[in-house]
Amino acid sequence: MKGEDYKLDNKLIEEHLYEDVLEFEDLPNNTVRLSAATIEQLFKDTKYNLNDVRKEKLVKPVALSLLPAEIKKIENTKKRKDLFIQIILPLIIKENNYIKADRKKLFGILNKNNNTNLEKKWLNKKFKQYGVANRDLSTLKIRMDEVPVSMAIAQAAKETGWGTSRFAQEGNALFGQWTWSGEGIKPAGAEDGTTHKVMKFVVLQASVKAYQRNLNTHSTYKKFRKARAEMRDKKKELDSLILTEYLDKYAETGKDYVRILQQIIKQNQLTDFDNAKLLPSSLELESLI
Repeated sequence: MKGEDYKLDNKLIEEHLYEDVLEFEDLPNNTVRLSAATIEQLFKDTKYNLNDVRKEKLVKPVALSLLPAEIKKIENTKKRKDLFIQIILPLIIKENNYIKADRKKLFGILNKNNNTNLEKKWLNKKFKQYGVANRDLSTLKIRMDEVPVSMAIAQAAKETGWGTSRFAQEGNALFGQWTWSGEGIKPAGAEDGTTHKVMKFVVLQASVKAYQRNLNTHSTYKKFRKARAEMRDKKKELDSLILTEYLDKYAETGKDYVRILQQIIKQNQLTDFDNAKLLPSSLELESLI
């Protein structure tokens, strides 16, 4: 990709950005908050443990909708962290898989001289989802890409205190995204006149989708997307320790925030999960949870 193409990743049309996230609101709200003990037993029954994932790079397709309230009571730090990772890892990979499939379809369309009406309709939908102005394909290519799993886990861990925060428990908010309109949770101790709230979601999956859409579209993370696109051009693996350098605007603490994310990735060996794949669902696990 040429240098001038990166400059096109500029204007953002926000009107339709989170429409597919809001679709989760329309799903039947029959989710049940399972206890930590029940979830641990479920993982045991399905032979889902992180040691195996690190070795085999295969993740069980267990999709939980809510975090257990008891996670904050788990005194053993490693046990609490492992449970949190086990819960969110399949959700992150699932969203990356959607993006990967879309990206493959996009490149297939770009390699054709003529596109069908269905392909044109699909492109229009993606331009809206990614807030792309002027139907610019170079911008869509830059924005429609995965977020490294290790980076997503580290940010979720930092933003929620490994799943223990009020925002995570009450609003399924894994990434602390702010909103100035619509539903949200007001931060405790917020001063009068504070207009922002933390976005809340009906299920954890919606939070992951909104987080990826945020990084892939907001002007604040344009340098992150540029660095990622350059890695793609050089046929390199996406490196979370490098890409986190461009997240200094994600939190008010700036470079300290970046340093903490990198520390979380290294200390917890999260890059082990970057190439992990979601196993096909032979059991309808999602319908059970």
